[in-house]
Amino acid sequence: MLTKILTAGAFVLAFAAPALADIVVTDAYARSAMPGAPTGAAFMVIENTGDTDDRLMDVRSDAAQRVELHTHRAEGDGIMRMVHVEEGFVIPAGGQHALERGGDHVMMMGLTRDLVQGETVTLTLVFENAGETVVDVPVDLERIAEHSGMAKH
Repeated sequence: MLTKILTAGAFVLAFAAPALADIVVTDAYARSAMPGAPTGAAFMVIENTGDTDDRLMDVRSDAAQRVELHTHRAEGDGIMRMVHVEEGFVIPAGGQHALERGGDHVMMMGLTRDLVQGETVTLTLVFENAGETVVDVPVDLERIAEHSGMAKH
């Protein structure tokens, strides 16, 4: 009898808890400007298939001494400045957020090794609700920017 009550209680708790975000990462790639560069960046599309918003709060990797979420902000006179986004990026419920060249991205500073075409970089994405997601990101030094001067991916 006690087992039935505990099982029923667990069943109710499972359905009473809010649904966590389901995160899917696609079109990921990393690059540096040139061999021996001290910095690199990673880009991807993060989709939230869940029914609650989530937030990418942090990224970690052993490929760099420091990894931050960055974006580009206009300072006027056509000058863009890259800045750390401490609050992270919202990944809307049922939507997606693109990390792309010229926009929001993962910045890797103090690379611990060269980013070599065809190799991978392991990133741990830290979400407010979904927790940690480990992604092996291919290095693609050959992907070029599109017509606007900035890539869409």
